[in-house]
Amino acid sequence: MLTTAYLILENGTVFEGKYFGDRGEVIGEVVFTTAMTGYLETLTDQSYYGQIVIQTFPLIGNYGIISEDFESSFIGAKGYIVKHPCQEPSNFRSEGSLDAFLKKKGITGLCGIDTRALTKIIRNHGVMNGIITSKKPSDVNLENVINYKICNAVQSVSTKEPQLFKSDSHKYTVALLDYGIKNNIRRELVRRGCDVFAVPCESNAKEIAQLNPDGIMLSNGPGDPSDNTVIIENLKEITKLAPTFGICLGHQLLALANGFNTKKLKYGHRGANQPVKDMQSGRVYISSQNHGYAVESESIDTKKAEEWFVNVNDKTCEGIRYKNIPAFSVQFHPEACGGPKDTSFLFDKFIKMMEDYKNAAR
Repeated sequence: MLTTAYLILENGTVFEGKYFGDRGEVIGEVVFTTAMTGYLETLTDQSYYGQIVIQTFPLIGNYGIISEDFESSFIGAKGYIVKHPCQEPSNFRSEGSLDAFLKKKGITGLCGIDTRALTKIIRNHGVMNGIITSKKPSDVNLENVINYKICNAVQSVSTKEPQLFKSDSHKYTVALLDYGIKNNIRRELVRRGCDVFAVPCESNAKEIAQLNPDGIMLSNGPGDPSDNTVIIENLKEITKLAPTFGICLGHQLLALANGFNTKKLKYGHRGANQPVKDMQSGRVYISSQNHGYAVESESIDTKKAEEWFVNVNDKTCEGIRYKNIPAFSVQFHPEACGGPKDTSFLFDKFIKMMEDYKNAAR
């Protein structure tokens, strides 16, 4: 029998539902994703560190747990909210149910609430903190919820020691700064002939130079990009070493290292249906995204860089091409597991940039 639990938002709004997964109490930043598939990739995405994730699609867990599809070995989110968790998944690859998986990982889930109504509140009022609890709402100290803040996010999810992932052809060496990487970024590089060194987030230029990289990859990750002062300072020197490609948080950190600004969005972009426009060609791509911050377009110094992609819905910056260094970055996810794959060609652009840079040095 499922136990009654509540989601209480910092403004006092209460949703009554039932526990699934772990029966704990968690406080986090409440965010929503509109993706209809890819719940395994969502759960294992470290960019959700410190957050409670709402799935707007009502039925979640129908194809079970498939460890091969995980984007990391850890759960990013602190809590997970769905309307209907599937208790009897049907898939030949399934290794078990979502409920059992969350219990095993110690992640608190809440089900049986109107997730669409909750999402509308977040859209109207902006991202808010919330608590999942079995306590009566009158017994909850809202000050603790209001004062919650995500701290040391990148340092908490980054690798502690360098890791090497070898390709079959060993054509290139890429230093991948791990800010909370999704595994498929690494996979996309490896399948293109890159030996990938995943290194801790605060690695400096001297440490990176010892790897003699052909390229630098800046990964996705959680939290407020402007909190990462050491990383931002390091990037000013690291990006002088080799061609650089930044994704999501990596895009934001690269912008901050070049003196541009970032801002927090009202409720962010999280889902697999975000349209982005190439400002040069005019072509629109559908992209996968997971971020709550964006680079301020008006802060981009046109002597250093140009805005490359913009979000069709709200006109926020989705990509930058640099003039002062061999680098580009995008806010969306071109590796996009579980989809769409419209912008995977950006990895090929990165490969060509590394090849051109190597040829020029000969």
